[in-house]
Amino acid sequence: MSLRLQLWLIFLAPVLLVGGLYAFGLTLPVPHFGRDYVVRVTLPDAGSPVDLPEILGPQDRSRPLVVIDAGHGGKDPGSIGAGHREKDIVLGLALALRDQLIEEGGIRVALTRDDDTFLVLEERPEIARRLDADLFISIHADSAGDISSVSGASIYTLSTEASSEAAARFAERENKASSLNGAVIAGQSEDVSNILVELSQRRVQENSSEFAGLIVREGSATLKFHPQRRRSAVLGVLRAPDVPAVLFESGFITNPNDAARLASEDGRKQFAEAMARAIRIYFAREARD
Repeated sequence: MSLRLQLWLIFLAPVLLVGGLYAFGLTLPVPHFGRDYVVRVTLPDAGSPVDLPEILGPQDRSRPLVVIDAGHGGKDPGSIGAGHREKDIVLGLALALRDQLIEEGGIRVALTRDDDTFLVLEERPEIARRLDADLFISIHADSAGDISSVSGASIYTLSTEASSEAAARFAERENKASSLNGAVIAGQSEDVSNILVELSQRRVQENSSEFAGLIVREGSATLKFHPQRRRSAVLGVLRAPDVPAVLFESGFITNPNDAARLASEDGRKQFAEAMARAIRIYFAREARD
């Protein structure tokens, strides 16, 4: 038998078999999993946000919302020193602050991460924006490399130079098709849109600076601050032009005393109580204005 004929038989045999069975009213058995097998996937309601953290606390949407960001996470451990990893220390601080705010009541709270999850830098402020947060706090722990004597917390706000850059980027992305702090900018010229965004960013920067001052004031009795306690820098995590934001460097993980304090229950409690007081005073002032 030639090779060509063998190939034809290989391909035609199944067809002839099925055709013959069909002619005699017979069928081949089919495994049950091939029938009535339905995959059901729960989809979110139309228009509802996805991939956003749960908002805890009061159900009243008029209550202010704080988004707490524990820096690093997952494959990114952050700084490492004195037997600790930054991602673990800052998550403990974030959870303590969340619990403190919920226990005291009156303020809604969301965390960018509540476990060892890796988030892209740009996702963190974007979560605050999409949740329409009233305040964004990113918690980190600093490193001084081989110098273990440097210690103390500091608060960063976005620098003036980065403010203009962030406002320009935000205007380009949202150009003529959004609103900012309740002011509709749709339909405006590009120049007018940029001006409105810049003015809003300026107010956000003022609010961020005010909140940073409150952290220093309320934490001066219990938190250990670096001699340069107030700083500004071009920090991507603070680039949410319509949400007041600070980055709190809780201490130096390369300093054994700082690391031990921040990893302890007492250290977390002192941080949470001081930060919660600053948050409440900030919102009380905003409500009065």
